[in-house]
Amino acid sequence: MRARSGRLPWRAAVFSALLAAGLIAGCGTLDAKQREWVFQPSKNTWWGGAVAAEGMHDVWIDFHSRAADAPVRLHGLWLPQAAADAPVLLYLHGARWDVRSSANRMRRMHELGFAVLGIDYRGFGQSTDMLPSETMAYEDARAAWDWLAVRHPHAKRFVFGHSLGGAIAVHLAGEVDDAAGLIVEGSFTSIPDVVSTFKWGWLPVGPLVTQRFDAARRIERVRVPVLVVHGAADALIRPELGQALYERAPAPKRFVLVEGGTHHNTNAVGQPLYREAVAELFGVRASH
Repeated sequence: MRARSGRLPWRAAVFSALLAAGLIAGCGTLDAKQREWVFQPSKNTWWGGAVAAEGMHDVWIDFHSRAADAPVRLHGLWLPQAAADAPVLLYLHGARWDVRSSANRMRRMHELGFAVLGIDYRGFGQSTDMLPSETMAYEDARAAWDWLAVRHPHAKRFVFGHSLGGAIAVHLAGEVDDAAGLIVEGSFTSIPDVVSTFKWGWLPVGPLVTQRFDAARRIERVRVPVLVVHGAADALIRPELGQALYERAPAPKRFVLVEGGTHHNTNAVGQPLYREAVAELFGVRASH
């Protein structure tokens, strides 16, 4: 089945890339093809994303990339709270669409009491036009985190990642020592584990994977409360992968399975469960 745009869905594209590039190309091409198919970087937004992003503030984050040895500019959307001491959430989106596509999800997290910064990695939206990689995405997330630390030094700061962004969020939360909590939605243990859930997942393509996003291993280093949320009807990233990620996380932690939640609507369908979990695990409550 093809996605609405006519492109292959993310998981099918990853699988096809691994097989095709691994068989016919050299190591450099294999890596580039995986980066292209894993991220599917785009300047486009999901239907309705531009409207949902109206009223958010544009921010720009400049830094020098060690991975690329080049200057980088990231574009972000900022949604502040009225209270200056409100907790801050760094929102890390998944593959394929720019940050505006996550505006509705960002607004729902804002309704729970967070000031929210969402960013585009390199290759997405208005950020530096460069083919992203696992290493570069980690670097981009850290640059955004440091940007928040400078501008909101006294606020509690949380990391949120959806889908592929979940693996990026896990890595960041395991690297920094000033996070207050981690939220992961619709994510996975690793790219090889995702590939293994496909129809032809029994094929031995694991050694070909260069963009591994090994969140299961990295989440063991996280030392803050962890909330893992997954839709029970998620056909893209199976719920058992979210459950497995949760099981590898140190306590305190909480797993929320949203009945009827798909890969795209779990945040909306599960909003009441989100509100309860965020309040109990992190002590964050909306002011209204």
